[in-house]
Amino acid sequence: MATTAPSELEPKLLPAAPSESESLLSSLVYDTSQQFQMATSNMLKMITEIDQTAGGIMEEIGKCKDTACERKKDLEEEKQRFQKAAYAVLGMLNDT
Repeated sequence: MATTAPSELEPKLLPAAPSESESLLSSLVYDTSQQFQMATSNMLKMITEIDQTAGGIMEEIGKCKDTACERKKDLEEEKQRFQKAAYAVLGMLNDT
């Protein structure tokens, strides 16, 4: 009883004609290139959107910083007024 090797049982695939192989390869390369271009374009759009959003956020941060500095200045002035008033009251109490 003769045994056959597993490779003998597998169907033999004949190589496609060179022009058909080249056509399939060209099609694959073209499709991949198109997908890459679309992905790149989408990423550039997202980067632009992120840059615009970041610019708006930085502007808002600047405004908040300015507002915080103004508020700090106002609070410092109010603190000084209260201290002067407290010292005046203490002075009046000491004089009595």
